[in-house]
Amino acid sequence: MSTAASPTRPIVLFTAFEPSGDSHAAPVIRALKRLAPELDIYAWGGPKMEQAGATIVEKSVDDAAMGLGAIGKARAVKKQIGRIKRWAKQARVVVHVPVDSPASNFPICRILRKQGARTVHLVAPQIWAWGGWRIGKLRRRTDGILCLLPFEEKWFNDRGVPATFIGHPAINRALDEQELHRQAGMLPQAAPRLAIFPGSRTHEVKKNVGLLFAAFRDLKTRHADLCGLVVAARPALGQIMRKKFAVLPTGLHIVNIDPDVAVHWCDFALTVSGTMSLDIARQHKPMVGVYRVGWFAKALSLVMLRTKHRLLPNIIAGRRIVPEFVPYAGGPGRIVKAVSPFLEDTALGAKQRADLKQMLAAFADKRPAEEGAALILRVLRGQPFRAEK
Repeated sequence: MSTAASPTRPIVLFTAFEPSGDSHAAPVIRALKRLAPELDIYAWGGPKMEQAGATIVEKSVDDAAMGLGAIGKARAVKKQIGRIKRWAKQARVVVHVPVDSPASNFPICRILRKQGARTVHLVAPQIWAWGGWRIGKLRRRTDGILCLLPFEEKWFNDRGVPATFIGHPAINRALDEQELHRQAGMLPQAAPRLAIFPGSRTHEVKKNVGLLFAAFRDLKTRHADLCGLVVAARPALGQIMRKKFAVLPTGLHIVNIDPDVAVHWCDFALTVSGTMSLDIARQHKPMVGVYRVGWFAKALSLVMLRTKHRLLPNIIAGRRIVPEFVPYAGGPGRIVKAVSPFLEDTALGAKQRADLKQMLAAFADKRPAEEGAALILRVLRGQPFRAEK
């Protein structure tokens, strides 16, 4: 094992298996270090968690891990779970913080709870959307959930699972508008400007990028001056897209830049569903959400998913404020039809911006890193999980 821990000092262990988990965990780790500098924090995680102050036992969020297919990733995670079990036998894990990825983290919760660790979930498993029958398993494997979405607290508490809404790191964060403006000024200045966010996972980029490129190409025939940026979440994803499309549609550029800069730059965004939709909403930019699947997967999702809406801004708002094609098995035509009016009529964009601002009001005054860290420390000290009022 790459990093040994003291068998006597109390440890907080974070486990994350996705780039979004790395992003969600990092500010909480940083806040824990501020509140309790002496605390030993270890992690299976990524570079952001390491920069925040966690000792990385093993990288579980990097280009190598994320480049695996579904079967390869499942095998890799299974091996990692075995290594976590062996490592934890030599360490005193007092609190385990599983970050999202319930399929990967649930077995780890079971292992560590048998060894006496308490569990605080960072990011609620989205069983409210598709797996309500798993509530019993979750109830047995957690001491409390740090919820990022406002409606989740009541949903879980009503079902006997302690939960507290702490806000969302994509929304409750400061932005340096002056610096964003400076960096955006170095990007192409044609108009209108479309930012495309094809996802952070290899498989979702491969699934969606062809559809998104085709939509841009068709939009370009309607809007000759259209300029587009495709934001690669990691350099490796940019390489995948360039290899798949040696010749890009005219006016479209693949870039590896801070997504916040691209959002600031654009007039409109076309994004794969996920946390990125909240990053876009944070800057009040109009958007359309997409997630491409096959016809069978779409039919299955229509049976399995219990929510009326699938894109996060719409789920939070409880109504459709952003056009969404999630899941989607068609071609670019419907997407082009949804995006084009926003490029022609500024009133449509203004209406969506107003709706996004109203949706964001539920997050006012929340401090997810500080609130999450305070609750983890409560559990570490043997106190019951609850929100401090």
